[in-house]
Amino acid sequence: MRTALVVVDLQNDFCTGPAVAARYRGTPEELDEVTTNAARAVDAAREHGTEVVFVRYLGDARRTTGRWREQALRRRPRCVEGSRGAEFHKVSPAPGERVFTKRACFDAFLCDGFEEHLVERDIGHLVFAGLYTDVCVDSTARTAFQKGFDVTVLTDCTTSMHLPDEEILRFMSVVYGARTTTHEQLFADEGDEWSAPSIGIRAWRTASA
Repeated sequence: MRTALVVVDLQNDFCTGPAVAARYRGTPEELDEVTTNAARAVDAAREHGTEVVFVRYLGDARRTTGRWREQALRRRPRCVEGSRGAEFHKVSPAPGERVFTKRACFDAFLCDGFEEHLVERDIGHLVFAGLYTDVCVDSTARTAFQKGFDVTVLTDCTTSMHLPDEEILRFMSVVYGARTTTHEQLFADEGDEWSAPSIGIRAWRTASA
């Protein structure tokens, strides 16, 4: 099946600055290493002809409800449209690469056109890099699993905000059957087989119907 590298929320407001340092459970150096590795994974995917899909978050309290709205209103919104904080960090989409926008939500499958794009391109294997493992990466991977996509998480290209990394990665592996590896090891193991054809997501859904 075809593969896509899904780059999640690699944006300034999630990657750098005092607000991030105050909330992130690791060190600034660890976060810097993770975002650098994610950018390297983008370069490696392009070199191997693997599609890269970008997902970005835009904070907008007007689009939230209930408890989420209450929390959003109590703190400065992050990744406000048009701000430097919303800009991509260490990466830039290349011409032709799709960018999907989450408006005050975690799950990329709530973006307009995200799932449709994957199905149209017959992509059945999603490889995740970006932030944060226990929030937006997990939310999207969970839905991907339930919709029949294969999931791989690049452990050196993501990190958790609240939970220990090993805890959330083990959970994703046990519950979603997610494969966990590093970006270097993935290409070393599979090379051009990242995009090797087999049964695609459209055929899988037809057979499973």
